[in-house]
Amino acid sequence: MKNSQNNNLLIKSINKVGIVLRPDSPKLVKEFNHIKKCLSQKNIEVVLETNSAAMINYSNASYTMEYLCKHSDFIISVGGDGTLLSVIRESINYGVPVLGINLGNLGFLTDIKIEKFEDFLEEILNQNYRIDNRMMIEGSIKLNSFNAFNDIVISRKSISSMIKINAYINGKIFNTYYGDGIVISSPSGSTAYNLSLGGPIVYPLTEAFIITPIASHSLTQRPLVMPVEFEIEFEIVDSQGAVVIVDGQDIYEIDEKQKVKIKISQKKAKMIHRLDRNFFEVLNEKLRWGN
Repeated sequence: MKNSQNNNLLIKSINKVGIVLRPDSPKLVKEFNHIKKCLSQKNIEVVLETNSAAMINYSNASYTMEYLCKHSDFIISVGGDGTLLSVIRESINYGVPVLGINLGNLGFLTDIKIEKFEDFLEEILNQNYRIDNRMMIEGSIKLNSFNAFNDIVISRKSISSMIKINAYINGKIFNTYYGDGIVISSPSGSTAYNLSLGGPIVYPLTEAFIITPIASHSLTQRPLVMPVEFEIEFEIVDSQGAVVIVDGQDIYEIDEKQKVKIKISQKKAKMIHRLDRNFFEVLNEKLRWGN
């Protein structure tokens, strides 16, 4: 049965697919060849990203990530949630959907295992799949702006001292955080760093911010879920300044009195999933609920 819901959001025709492999994993040549064979049998052209090609000594042509984003009908990330996160961050400006293939246990973001790829490719070609549009967070520091899929972390520079951060909503102060820092998470990122800090799990297609303190000096500080209609600002009240870490990958240093502005991004991460993908089943398996 075809997917009748949001059918207009699905890929109309598939002629070219980009592939990105997990870094430092040359043994993935076997998985790549399997995926390439499945696609080639359907007369779909395969374009392999340059670093991935070099890693597995691929002798055919390879392509930049920009080329993959501009010319692929969708991109396949082969690895785990970390690999998929990197691919999403690089492709976000192009609006290209991404499919994550997991090589280990079921991931929070990836749900297709390599041995199921051939069957799922058939489902994709029959339009029996869905594309989830995941919320992204937009942050800005002075003239620098950036998008985060999982989270933006504001942290102390020195491990020997705590950091003080004033928080504002629509220009009005609502809290002061004093501790190791704070995490501003998207719903998709609620199962990442936020979860390890005791923050709430939020359904990934919700649109909300989760603000979670890191090792707060006060027991009254608790995680907070905020609607995305607000613009939130965090002012550094610390002579040493602070560091801002975006999705655990990009780092910015900021000075005292500088502000980090947070709002919902106009960009969406497009993720390809099975129709029967169930977030709560994933939670049950990953977190061993009920065991």
